[in-house]
Amino acid sequence: MGEYSTIMARDGHEFQAWLAAAPGRPRGAVLVIQEIFGVNSHIRKVSDGFAADGYTAIAPCLFDRVRRGIELGYTAADMQEGSGYTKQLTPEDTLRDLAAAIAVVRHSGRAATVGYCWGGTLSYLAACQLPLACAVVYYGKVASYLEQKPRCPVMYHYGREDRSIPLGDIERIKAAHPQAPLFVYEGAGHGFNCEQREAYNPQVAALARARTLDFFGRHVAGGEPVKG
Repeated sequence: MGEYSTIMARDGHEFQAWLAAAPGRPRGAVLVIQEIFGVNSHIRKVSDGFAADGYTAIAPCLFDRVRRGIELGYTAADMQEGSGYTKQLTPEDTLRDLAAAIAVVRHSGRAATVGYCWGGTLSYLAACQLPLACAVVYYGKVASYLEQKPRCPVMYHYGREDRSIPLGDIERIKAAHPQAPLFVYEGAGHGFNCEQREAYNPQVAALARARTLDFFGRHVAGGEPVKG
């Protein structure tokens, strides 16, 4: 459904983004933020799915600042490689690229972010710093950034069996944002939304997606663009 498009950040950096159009008049826009594996087939599929649900979807290739065309799988070696790329990027650079992606889809109406793993962390930071209607965090490491306050509603999805995110960190998020919808899913580990990973849990993924779409429906669909 989607295709790659070249866009530019404010600092002149040109990079690719997977852009998928809604079949009719868009209900708004969804910025899909990648895991540490690049804009791979999974992220493209997720983006196309949100487009099919009526949103203009865009997934910026954040690793293009390191090397273009990075697309990884889910082996231990891929995880090590992807983690290495994230360490070569600053939050400032990634937020510039996210801001550029938001600008591309601004014509579609209000915009939201949804991010997975590393992208979940960036989705939270985007909620704190960029003009968004709402943001969704899937198993993102947020506890270290709680001194930053979101400027829009944020929804959180975590797996109780996630070994990379302690339950204590999730409790810290709850305490900092007691009004935010935060879900901890029994029997789900890190990466439960990705059908290409061993941790994939189709029932939990479907429930989390339904909740995410409801969140988008309340905060994104039918509104005017959020002023920066």
